Amino acid sequence: MRVAVLSPVAWRTPPRHYGPWEQVASNIAEGLIKLGIDVTLFATGDSVTAGKLDAICEKGYEEDRSQDVKVLECLHISNLMEKAGNFDIIHNNFDFLPLTYSGLIKTPVITTIHGFSSPQIIPVYKKYNNIGHYVSISDADRSLELNYLATVYNGLDATHFTFNNNPQDYLLYFGRIHPDKGTAEAIAIAKKSKRRLLIAGIIQDENYFKAKVEPEINNDDIRFLGSAGPEKRNELLSKASALLHPINFNEPFGLSVAEAMLCGTPVIAFNRGSMPELIKHQETGFLVNTVDEAVEVVNAIGKINRVNCLNWATAKFSVDKMVGDYLELYKRILG
Repeated sequence: MRVAVLSPVAWRTPPRHYGPWEQVASNIAEGLIKLGIDVTLFATGDSVTAGKLDAICEKGYEEDRSQDVKVLECLHISNLMEKAGNFDIIHNNFDFLPLTYSGLIKTPVITTIHGFSSPQIIPVYKKYNNIGHYVSISDADRSLELNYLATVYNGLDATHFTFNNNPQDYLLYFGRIHPDKGTAEAIAIAKKSKRRLLIAGIIQDENYFKAKVEPEINNDDIRFLGSAGPEKRNELLSKASALLHPINFNEPFGLSVAEAMLCGTPVIAFNRGSMPELIKHQETGFLVNTVDEAVEVVNAIGKINRVNCLNWATAKFSVDKMVGDYLELYKRILG
């Protein structure tokens, strides 16, 4: 079986710091390669893979801002589609744009829908409902207007995360600094519960950071560490007593939630989007609705058995499970 994995070209695949779609595309590609599948990864030229790499740019547009986003995306997608005949199946991790080629090629395209940036993109998916093979990353993140082949949860390489049964006494916020992700709410939870908070992530909304986050940073009980690469991420997650994930939107998945649990770290999250699928309430963390409810459960976090977090995440969100699920879907599509 010859598989083309199409990754975005915003960041390197896998990303150095931030880049969830690139991370999942990498995990799919490398997981398939380990099973002996012939994989070509279409990504940036500085990407890292054990398979073949095909690239039209050296760096992603977020890492080299001199590039035009639309031009780069156009060249990147067309590069794969013009070579479609070389592959048995194309695995699209790049949103709706590649679908516009799918009626022009004979190679089937399976698309992992990593979320909807807005309802306005749904008509494109809808147009290709009959020839597209759509996979959701959670049951919560589905449109009633689309036909789905399956839900496949994002899978992580457990060897990149260290289980720790003796955490330090700090709470962690790990994610982009943006109102959607609830950075300010995490600060409020930490302050009200009188706990130390470490904040790690890229600043995606500069105004929000300056107004709601920066004034609270004191380098004592509220610390901002900036973005964290894989090694630092593992250390921060594994040593935290809990991850705070007070999201203000219906998040399609939430990689940091699964990553935390792979370290044995329980998660306190607002009960929105995919969170009830990711977190086993009172067993691997707590699902709450408000800052005050989160404060109430902070002191109960010690009652969560961290081994349960590890076992749950390993069973549900491992690369092996994800890749196995996708391989079954490829076989179904190819008959």
